[in-house]
Amino acid sequence: MFKIIGPFSKKNTSLMKVALDTLAALLKSKTNARRAVDRGYVQVLLTIYVDWHRHDSRHRYMLIRKGVLQCIKSVTNIKLGRKAFIDANGMKILYNTSQECLAVRTLDPLVNTSSLIMRKCFPKNRLPLPTIKSAFHFQLPVIPASGPVAQLYNLPPDVDDVVDESDDNDDAETESEVETENDDDKDQHFKNDDIETDINKLKPSQELGRPMEELKMYEQFFPELSENFQECDLVSKEPKPLVPHANLSGPIVVPTAEEEHSAEANWSTKGVALKERNTLLTEECNRRPAFLELPRRDTIIDNSLHQQNDQRNLLSSCQCLSQEIVRDLDRISLQNTAKNDQCYGIGSVIKKETKTSLTTLACGTPCKHVSPCRSSLFEGSSVQLGKLCCTGVDSEEEEDSRSNSSGEKVMLEVSDVSPVHDCDLYIEMVKTTKSIPEYSEVAYPDYFGHIPPPFKEPILERPYGVQRTKISQDIERLIYQNDIIDRVVYDLDNLSCPVPEEADVLKFNSKFESGNLRKVIQIRKNEYDLILNSDINSNHYHQWFYFEVSGMKTGVGYRFNIINCEKSNSQFNYGMQPLMYSVQEALKSRPFWTRVGMDICYYKNHFSRSSIAAGGQKGKSYYTITFTVTFQHKDDVCYFAYHYPYTYSTLKMHLQKLESMHNPQQIYFRQDVLCETLAGNSCPLVTITAMPESNYYEHICQFRNRPYIFLSARVHPGETNASWVMKGTLEYLMSNNPGAQCLRESYIFKIIPMLNPDGVINGNHRCSLSGEDLNRQWQNPNPDLHPTIYHAKGLLQYLAAIKRLPLVYCDYHGHSRKKNVFMYGCSIKETMWHTNVNSASCDLMEDPGYRALPKILSQTAPAFCMGSCSFVVEKSKESTARVVVWREIGVQRSYTMESTLCGCDQGKYKGLQIGTRELEEMGAKFCVGLLRLKKMASALEYNLPSNLLDIENELIESSCKVTSPTTYVLDEDEPRFLEEVDYSAESNDDQDIELADNAGDYEAANPEDQLSDSDSTRVLLS
Repeated sequence: MFKIIGPFSKKNTSLMKVALDTLAALLKSKTNARRAVDRGYVQVLLTIYVDWHRHDSRHRYMLIRKGVLQCIKSVTNIKLGRKAFIDANGMKILYNTSQECLAVRTLDPLVNTSSLIMRKCFPKNRLPLPTIKSAFHFQLPVIPASGPVAQLYNLPPDVDDVVDESDDNDDAETESEVETENDDDKDQHFKNDDIETDINKLKPSQELGRPMEELKMYEQFFPELSENFQECDLVSKEPKPLVPHANLSGPIVVPTAEEEHSAEANWSTKGVALKERNTLLTEECNRRPAFLELPRRDTIIDNSLHQQNDQRNLLSSCQCLSQEIVRDLDRISLQNTAKNDQCYGIGSVIKKETKTSLTTLACGTPCKHVSPCRSSLFEGSSVQLGKLCCTGVDSEEEEDSRSNSSGEKVMLEVSDVSPVHDCDLYIEMVKTTKSIPEYSEVAYPDYFGHIPPPFKEPILERPYGVQRTKISQDIERLIYQNDIIDRVVYDLDNLSCPVPEEADVLKFNSKFESGNLRKVIQIRKNEYDLILNSDINSNHYHQWFYFEVSGMKTGVGYRFNIINCEKSNSQFNYGMQPLMYSVQEALKSRPFWTRVGMDICYYKNHFSRSSIAAGGQKGKSYYTITFTVTFQHKDDVCYFAYHYPYTYSTLKMHLQKLESMHNPQQIYFRQDVLCETLAGNSCPLVTITAMPESNYYEHICQFRNRPYIFLSARVHPGETNASWVMKGTLEYLMSNNPGAQCLRESYIFKIIPMLNPDGVINGNHRCSLSGEDLNRQWQNPNPDLHPTIYHAKGLLQYLAAIKRLPLVYCDYHGHSRKKNVFMYGCSIKETMWHTNVNSASCDLMEDPGYRALPKILSQTAPAFCMGSCSFVVEKSKESTARVVVWREIGVQRSYTMESTLCGCDQGKYKGLQIGTRELEEMGAKFCVGLLRLKKMASALEYNLPSNLLDIENELIESSCKVTSPTTYVLDEDEPRFLEEVDYSAESNDDQDIELADNAGDYEAANPEDQLSDSDSTRVLLS
């Protein structure tokens, strides 16, 4: 066959095409491939390809050129073939020829196949780290007997856990290929083995798991069940006396808010447009994000935080930003070394009475009466704000900001001003937050606060060929190594790593709460490789990032490559953008996290994952998130994040503000400490309901007999959107909305707003300090390793023991691969419908009430999508909160509510990326859904309209072609992003060319490529 193939000739082209196809098939045999390498065919094939490439100037013989590439591709399936390809300078040859083909769209199949070969032959690189374990260490009180954490602790210190030793045994490679081929076969005859088929295991069986004597410890968290309110000043009195013999004994628990704050209860928690400007300015300090109101270094110590707030009410209507204040704030350390009482307020946002547009006020007068950051707050500890940009504010830009913020862009119909952000209080909360690295800096976005931008942010359209372009640039690193700078500019593993002093080199930082960035390497002048830190006590879970960048220039595109991601796909491939926060923009009264970045894609790279990091699997690679950003301001300080950050200190601040703002005569608000985490941080437990109408018997009984709603969030630290949804829920429940009051009168809410404080604080993506996914510990939580889960489950077990099962349990999460907001629930019947055991479920009777709440939300919440919901119970999820609360506790309506990290593809927000406004709205809409659920739950609770719970017609009957319908993307959602190649050496390549031609960059293939080989031959070679 090889003798038939030769250099360019217009004769016998049909015969040559057939010979090439046959040879490519024969070379898939390892024996034949090795024989071809021994005879030097790789060099000859490259020479032939170059010859055809040069002479086929009119591209009439593309299929012959493609056939030669197919032969090279088959030979390079074995290690010897890849080595021969590198030795023959194949990388440079295919790179140059493919670059020459880029201008002609019909030659895309050649470019894609060339890229496929080069990526496969690209030598696997070691991730430039000393160890893949976290840069931070925390010694566990108890070491698990087995599992990944035990393996981590038992690993000998001299073992290289970053990369596996090179394996030259081709037999292992062949086994991998066969295994992959078998897996592909299984895909075609799909059977989801993860779905639970044992009905006995599916049937909920209430098991307390702990003796009642032990569960009594949780009685202290339910004082509302024994409260008699005899000493409370309630809203109204009823003529009916208290029954003397009623069982109303118990401690009297009254919310601890001060009387002077009760007037604040009339504030709307979403912000209210006030008529008088002066009134707004005097109250706004407690309602709006504070835009960097810091003292000079010589401020006087005040006696208390309340004195500060009293003085802040004297804030004048004019606030300023000057060059002087910017210089004074550069690297200011917030310590008690102050002498003077003068400070400056920088910018203010005014909510107009009839519009949601923003108006910026600025003047040059310092405010002498305000001291928003008194040094008395910092006694015993010091907190340092990150470096402030030092260029000040350009007056022309200030004018532009006024015009832009006053309505040029489309406004959304939600109030912008947050009533619960207080920069001073945030610093106070930071002081009591305990981190493993012992952070002393505060990130400006967390200090300033965030308000949603007053414009829409559409899902980014993916440019044609962006992934291919990025991969070509990666290949250039190997071909033109002299052009690579390869300079480390930031390194948590090397504390003595010098900070770059050059003006054209970016500076990085992640040493603040929730920050995650381990190492930065400058590759080219404006290109940087970024490496994320593993979760503490783990060697993987790299996805969440949050870091600071400074020292930039304007008009320059900076490329950032995060090179050690692990998930096989991401919404970055479907229009999601990372988030950026500009300090200079915040100083101009625009404290927005905004979606930024162009040329974004997520793809498998050439950095090798060790089997230790990949759960024992060999040959795995990391993935790269790449994006390019052009900064608006020179020498700005900007922050980048995977999603809108929401720190543990932010939560504590919000809870304290909500407590201080509520009306204790109307709202029963209680904040307890459920337990302490491994690092010694408190896990808040919030109780919200309505105060009884009076302290008479009937009203006390109604108060105590309200059904419970149990909510939790943020078990996975990287899913920050869950906290924003929870914020919307909390603010709605504490608002004066009539619906909220009705909801409080109907239910008692028990809320754990952050199940994993330690993970959030230390910048983890998925785990707690135990190195384990807490949402896989609900079956058997360890009180020493998983205290928040152990006690959260204990609360639910206590409610089950006293026959007060929650009506609804919902755990808020975020989803990285799907759009919209949706729910996962539990259903025996629907689980059986997704298997081949249909006969067993035909006569199964099941209450369809579990579908009511998701259906209601699909009708009321614009971001919610019923079509993405699933009620399947899987074996791999049997230890999650949703399944355990359903199966063991017996809560029928037990849900996980997943919010997209990207955006929506249906409804009101179709085509838009999701923001904090929409997430908070979802939290509020969830409450509205509960109110509607209450109205349905009459004496005939489950005699609901047939069209509401028409399961037979609305069930997701698509045959899922993935392992887990609640984790991956279902058929009705967008398909998984198809890689151009599985370019680790183990892949079977039968289908690679179809992927490369038709879906490699998610772009439309040339119609010619859709023809069969024989048809194409007739078209091109006739």
